[in-house]
Amino acid sequence: MIKEASRFKDSCVFEGMTSIRALLDNLKDGKENARKIEKILFDKAKEKSKSKEIGYLKKMGELFNFTVEGCNANDIEAYTVGASHGGIIALCGEKSYTQISSDKIVNNGFYVMIEGIEDPYNFGYALRSIYAAGADGIILSERNWLSAAGVVCRSSAGASERLNVFIECDGYIDMFKQKGYSVVCADIKNSVSVYEADLKKPILLIVGGEKRGISSSLLSQADQIVRIDYGRRFDAALSAASASTILAFEIFRNNK
Repeated sequence: MIKEASRFKDSCVFEGMTSIRALLDNLKDGKENARKIEKILFDKAKEKSKSKEIGYLKKMGELFNFTVEGCNANDIEAYTVGASHGGIIALCGEKSYTQISSDKIVNNGFYVMIEGIEDPYNFGYALRSIYAAGADGIILSERNWLSAAGVVCRSSAGASERLNVFIECDGYIDMFKQKGYSVVCADIKNSVSVYEADLKKPILLIVGGEKRGISSSLLSQADQIVRIDYGRRFDAALSAASASTILAFEIFRNNK
């Protein structure tokens, strides 16, 4: 835990092929603002067992101008936070994110605003579910976990790099409403069950962290406040990742 606490605040080290494939897919698709890969390192002791992956990465390196180098396991250990990298990591550049604007909001879409998640793992798990449920984009506050890009990418199974991610701006709720979007917040007070709510697109879902919840300024702009009903009495909040999963897939179900 000491190792993780000291490193996850700022990290552009992407661990394992799942994260690296997400980066490469963006490059191959010519995605705007695709993250630059500077170098890929692999454990020389695994060169034979990972020959297929390494061969693929070398071809991609020629195409996108990055090097692929063998090193010892200790070198990789010095860069990494987790232990599930499989002996392959990518050293990448920083990525900038643009503010949301009206022209970036698709018609009849599904967006999620996440506010106040406490750690990068929970944040990454939430993004994984939101991406899988088909969201068109994520809106984040200026203070977020994107500086821990490598950790978030690993915990989100690459979704953090695949999603369209935007930073909030003044009046962005009004932008969505002018596009015909319903704004739905997840909270308890004055709420209806998510299973009885109108969740038809276009919709902007706002989810808060389990400790602080959603700010009053956002709640005041909601068209609808929804809650997740429990199967028994339980006074604790679900994790933001669990809540995001339930809510995002309920929106998916309502719009099939």
